[in-house]
Amino acid sequence: MGEKVVADGFGPSDRQRYRRKLQQCLAALARLLAEKRFDRPRNLMGLEIELNLAGDDGLPRMLNAPVLDRIASPDFQTELGMFNLEVNIAPHRLDGHVFDRLAEELRIGLGYADRKARELDAGVLMIGILPTLTQDDAVHANLSAADRYALLNDQILAARGEDFTLDIQGVERLHCTAASIVPEAACTSVQLHLQVTPPRFATLWNAAQAVAGVQIAVGANAPFLFGHELWRESRPPLFTQATDTRPPELQAQGVRPRTWFGERWVDSVYDLFEENLRYFPALLPICEDEDPLRVLDEGGVPRLQELVLHNGTVYRWNRPVYGWVDGVPHLRVENRVLPAGPTVTDVVANAAFYYGLVRSLAEDSRPVWKRMDFADAGHNFDTACRHGIDAELRWPRPGRAGGVQTVPAVRLVLDELLPLAAAGLDAWHIEPRDRDFYLGVIEERCRRRVNGASWQADTFHRFLESGLDRPAALAATTRRYRELMLTGEPVHTWPVGAESAAPVT
Repeated sequence: MGEKVVADGFGPSDRQRYRRKLQQCLAALARLLAEKRFDRPRNLMGLEIELNLAGDDGLPRMLNAPVLDRIASPDFQTELGMFNLEVNIAPHRLDGHVFDRLAEELRIGLGYADRKARELDAGVLMIGILPTLTQDDAVHANLSAADRYALLNDQILAARGEDFTLDIQGVERLHCTAASIVPEAACTSVQLHLQVTPPRFATLWNAAQAVAGVQIAVGANAPFLFGHELWRESRPPLFTQATDTRPPELQAQGVRPRTWFGERWVDSVYDLFEENLRYFPALLPICEDEDPLRVLDEGGVPRLQELVLHNGTVYRWNRPVYGWVDGVPHLRVENRVLPAGPTVTDVVANAAFYYGLVRSLAEDSRPVWKRMDFADAGHNFDTACRHGIDAELRWPRPGRAGGVQTVPAVRLVLDELLPLAAAGLDAWHIEPRDRDFYLGVIEERCRRRVNGASWQADTFHRFLESGLDRPAALAATTRRYRELMLTGEPVHTWPVGAESAAPVT
């Protein structure tokens, strides 16, 4: 959805033509795979982080356009809500000191963005959901001023035919309606990209799906939404409901939601793109002039714009990506599971854990997806979102005993997955010092049973106990979070509550 999208509306013929173009694109993708036309192995990784803007009072600021004008860098872009930004880091080769280099780039870039935001009495926060965001903030008037966002909002709302219902039962229950998709903007994520060759795609995607619940358990950072304490990672249920094109009758029939974990392990990237066409009607049926099959017949490489655009409106937590650079196509696994923050160190530690773990699992002679049902992976994702660091997950028993066990996430990570992640980073040729430092952050979170979500919830309750009302406690938690985020120290080291904090007003 990064390209500029402009249209005046769509009719039946537009959708029929778009469907035909999608089928042509899918046939072209099959030929590209069969003819082995994709880029050679490069071991490239990439990173995007969605950000929030908030003032010294902890409240959201609807200022992304003027802040971006001051930043004046193509690395920073708008996101759906006027209180959002996104930063994109150029691809890096996954080896050596890549994680230290990545951390340094993020510190410099985010520090610069924060200084520019401060000129407008705002600041940058890396947090899964801004605790002080209210329903009155997540309205159509605060949709970012870009044609593609307005068009996407209109098409999702038209497909649904009624307001969206948000109904999330967690520690507390949130039940409300929304007249636009702007509540989705509350969800700010980290997106990890890994360029892969077609033969390796399925194993790496399956591995990423298998560990999605583990990622959430150790990295949850979104316990609040619209003043309510919900799941430890409330982004997935919010994103699912805020983009749901299905009225209740279609939900009851089992029609798949556009925000989707999936339902099976795959054998090829083709499986995922084919599912997109089979299950999901077009939201943005914009056709380009390219004839992908003719381009192939003439020896060229098609851009498959329609397939790429449609893929961008199916919100998988691990998404396939078809890319095209200098006339050469490539494939990426885009991991969209993690929330933003809490600090640069935490973000990079999450990335190191993910890249190391999927490498080891993808190369295991007894793949985890051959030893556990896909439904177990979906169960783990849901359970981890609900309970975070305290989740208990289903995982194959070690050794050759067979079967699936239920084990505390922290014990699974400490006993089995951290060694696998370390071996995977060794296979990527990551420097041992960097490997040990960043995986050590994950280890300490597990030993102390602390992540961003648990810190936010504990600090919020401390402020409530001190006599603050709920809005004031959420604002104080947000201000304290930002203060500690700026120190750069990982979240497992943060004191809980108001210790050494600035006075609360």
